[in-house]
Amino acid sequence: MSSIEILKDIARRPLEEVHALRPALTSELLNAHPHHHNSIAWLLWHSAREIDEQLASLSGQEPVWTVQGFAERFALDLGAHDMGFGHTGTHARRVRVSDPDLLLEHLRAVVEAQLSYLDSLGEADLEEVIDTQWHPPVTRGARLISLSLDAVAHIAQAAYVTGMGPAAFEEPQVAEQHGEEHQGGQRQA
Repeated sequence: MSSIEILKDIARRPLEEVHALRPALTSELLNAHPHHHNSIAWLLWHSAREIDEQLASLSGQEPVWTVQGFAERFALDLGAHDMGFGHTGTHARRVRVSDPDLLLEHLRAVVEAQLSYLDSLGEADLEEVIDTQWHPPVTRGARLISLSLDAVAHIAQAAYVTGMGPAAFEEPQVAEQHGEEHQGGQRQA
């Protein structure tokens, strides 16, 4: 298996993981907060956005977010290139998405763009140093690995939150969805 084929396999993993989560994702659960600012909606949105923005930087192309109209469809009160890095709790809580399929569609489009980009590369392209601000300097291959692994990590967090019981959430509608009364309060920042 070539390095490119390995990177393509890694690139597919975030989408595979979200497909596995999809049956459990309701609007209420997506936007519930497990006594933390990052909801499942934020985690899934961020996973796709960080791949998208970093891929756009690598490829010199516009992000899928703007080119394919996802910015308008999501209608979030965030900047065009915002991907969630450095979000305060207030910013993270602005990411509210009622349609789990929209999150999945966005991630699918981003992964397809990543696979297309990988198809345009040769083995030598992976060794090119693209960022000298780190020690050791970051190669194109290392960046491609890190953006996929970051997405997988956030999706794993979303999977963990999906399995939490109703008492884990601030919002009473999640408890009601599970047929129980919510007893918790909001955590102070």
